[in-house]
Amino acid sequence: MSVQIGSIAQLLPTFISENSYSRIAVVVDKNTKRHCYPKIKDLLPKHLLIAVNEGEEFKNISSCVEIWSKLTEGEFDRHSLVINLGGGVIGDMGGFAASTYKRGIDFIQIPTTLLSQVDASVGGKLGIDFEGFKNHIGVFTLPKTVLIDSTFLKSLPFRELRSGFAEVIKHCLIRDAAMWNKIRKMELAEMPMDELIAHSVEVKKAVVEEDPKEKGLRKILNFGHTIGHAVETFFLDKKRLLHGEAIAIGMICESYIAYTKGMISESELGEIEEFLYSVYGTVNIQEADFASIIALTAQDKKNKGSKIYAALLKGIGDCAYDVQLTKVDIMKALKYYSGIL
Repeated sequence: MSVQIGSIAQLLPTFISENSYSRIAVVVDKNTKRHCYPKIKDLLPKHLLIAVNEGEEFKNISSCVEIWSKLTEGEFDRHSLVINLGGGVIGDMGGFAASTYKRGIDFIQIPTTLLSQVDASVGGKLGIDFEGFKNHIGVFTLPKTVLIDSTFLKSLPFRELRSGFAEVIKHCLIRDAAMWNKIRKMELAEMPMDELIAHSVEVKKAVVEEDPKEKGLRKILNFGHTIGHAVETFFLDKKRLLHGEAIAIGMICESYIAYTKGMISESELGEIEEFLYSVYGTVNIQEADFASIIALTAQDKKNKGSKIYAALLKGIGDCAYDVQLTKVDIMKALKYYSGIL
């Protein structure tokens, strides 16, 4: 899996010169069209710009139809290239559209958010939301390359940067206790982002290369996501949470479950929740809504039959996968997060 970190002004022209494409399209949303596209526009030969609506609510089949239609109208053949310039939504959806157009054409990811640079763009997971469920329809297809330039992050609002940082935390907790001990003593504004981006890419890349189709080890990358995705989905039509904000809740809840199962110590649980609360604060989840969130975990892609499975820490820096959770486990974890238990 090719991931390159550096200056986009050098990385992109080199990639284009080393490959021969009949046509090139760039997929953007309104934010990346304004803030990021000007940085690559003149680095490319003649190309088609495809602008789609911004946000998770537009990560759906209708947006893919729009992309497929533009590619078809532009007479893109199987020797064409799609460049996805944006965050996780653009990368997931643009990659999915490219990998299914004419049974698959080449695409590359140029991630422009911290979340997509440290997580979403690496690993070849592509997809769209369907009937309210995140990433319900999708495929595993690796991009030709991922080009990461941290200068794109300068255009991000603080909340978006903080959201992406949740995946940095996750990578430390599941694979690198030493890096965890380094970051938990620092303020978010002090973090060495270039170092952490490279670290997260290496963690995820190593795991994905060992298990590209998520049959085993790759499931550890879902730590915090069983409950986190359910919380994120629940809030989609309310006061929406960003992905990392929901995953922070999921990591606290799933760390509590790991503690109740004797997989981590009380002091480790304390470290995790203290740091996550300091970065993300707390979200008010009503007790009356717990049952709805638990019901959403039934759609998690790690499940087998009617059984719910999660990745849980077994000590900081290590992680187990395929750990079965009960609805009671999740209920107690949500109560713990909300200060009821």
